[in-house]
Amino acid sequence: MHSCNFFVFKIKRNFLALLFLCFTACLLIFSGSNLPAIKSGLKLWANFVIPSLFPFFVATELLMHTNIINIFGRVLNNYMKPLFNISGEGAFAFIMGIISGYPVGAKIASKFRENNICSKAECERLLSFTNNSGPLFIIGTVGILMYQNTTIGILLFITHLLGCLSVGFVFRFWKKNDNSKKILKNNRNNYNYLSNKSNASFANLGEILAESITNSISTILLIGGFVVIFSSIISILKASGLLNILCTSITPIFNILHIDPSFISGILTGLLEITNGIQAISSIACKNLSINLVITAFLLGFGGISVFLQVFSITSKTDLSIKPYIYGKLLHGLFAGIYTFLLIQIFPFFNFNL
Repeated sequence: MHSCNFFVFKIKRNFLALLFLCFTACLLIFSGSNLPAIKSGLKLWANFVIPSLFPFFVATELLMHTNIINIFGRVLNNYMKPLFNISGEGAFAFIMGIISGYPVGAKIASKFRENNICSKAECERLLSFTNNSGPLFIIGTVGILMYQNTTIGILLFITHLLGCLSVGFVFRFWKKNDNSKKILKNNRNNYNYLSNKSNASFANLGEILAESITNSISTILLIGGFVVIFSSIISILKASGLLNILCTSITPIFNILHIDPSFISGILTGLLEITNGIQAISSIACKNLSINLVITAFLLGFGGISVFLQVFSITSKTDLSIKPYIYGKLLHGLFAGIYTFLLIQIFPFFNFNL
């Protein structure tokens, strides 16, 4: 009995090592299917992700070298506090998270915490609803490139935004009785929290632009790495038959809900990595296109495990809890899916059923 317990303990202690070893072995065993999947992931990242996200990353970095956070704090405090129980400075994370896409919202919330611009509870509330898919990705990549319809992209962005606002309002009650005092910097003009340099001016514009591009390249490479790795993981799951086993086990549930089981593989893929999953969902021919759109809305809101790991890599450097982010993204997916279904039913021009 003692030897059995010791064996279990050794497995638990070395679980990650065994997992990584298994992943390495699978890369070799299933290399025939992995190589095309990796190329597909790189193509997906280069053709869809970089054009839709990189310019916004640079723009966001440039704005962080200005006093824009101070301006948001003064102007929007009367709106952010009653709606989301967050000080006005949080509006910057909210707006940039909506405009730029994953993982900018989480990055800003973490920087706010590192520099004591907001309290721990406020930054955790920000985490729950400010890390979102951007309009260029939803409208441009998903709507125009994947569904080949701009109106679909607009519909998905509207419901994504409504879901985001709903989550923010729900999480206004997160640690409502938190008594920690928000510590703001005494010099409110020094909100340039990415570096110790002064705000942007014509004298240092070239230096700031170069730094912004460098930081943006680092972020876009991080996203590309996750897309490629998860493309490989999805390929391994397919080649090994594990994905097919999961699909088969879930099929009865979809039959009860009267949903085509062909969506299962795309949903499972999307739960792992959002771009691959949505591409799979959008390619499924279905007369009742509203099902495709509702599932896509959920995946856009949830973000996938790939994005979760990106966010965790950012928040792990702070004392912020990851729980509000996980709960928030689950709620965001549910809200976005429900809103998409309702808008399709209420407004005829959003109904794309054949």
